[in-house]
Amino acid sequence: MSASRPFTRRKAGRFWIILACLLCLGSAVGLVLNALSSTIVFFMAPSQMLAHPPSSNQTIRLGGMVVAGSLHTSHATDNTPEARFDVTDGQAAITVQYRGILPDLFREGQSVVALGHYDGNGFTASEVLAKHDETYMPKEVADALQKTGKWDPRFGPPPDAASWNSMTAPQPTPPNRPGAAE
Repeated sequence: MSASRPFTRRKAGRFWIILACLLCLGSAVGLVLNALSSTIVFFMAPSQMLAHPPSSNQTIRLGGMVVAGSLHTSHATDNTPEARFDVTDGQAAITVQYRGILPDLFREGQSVVALGHYDGNGFTASEVLAKHDETYMPKEVADALQKTGKWDPRFGPPPDAASWNSMTAPQPTPPNRPGAAE
């Protein structure tokens, strides 16, 4: 009997060591996930944001095309430039307010990504990113345009944002059937 007792103590000791290691590992994973959750920034298109509004304290990247004719600029009392413009994905538009100097490549009818917060009435941007050449479009913006049916990259560059209100999603072409009248 005396031979089995040390073996049981050894088993119990291993059990407590393994349990302590698992608790430490679980705590470390929990701390890492908590730290990362505060730095995650989600991308949303205007139609997604209106359908599922994020909380007002959540940082979001809003992407789409700047609606032609929607840019209004002014200066605050401290002479800081302010801009207000609409961003659309072809389905919905959200007004963006930005305080600061817009990027040199910022243009109406071009793609843009704004980083900021949505409060239910509009989007307040802390940073505005514009395209960097004639053909560039952020992947998220291109995906949103394709998802809404407003653009298919197989048929050329994206349409002008001013024409989106009159566009409809392309209808699939039925395959030719033998014997069908032409």
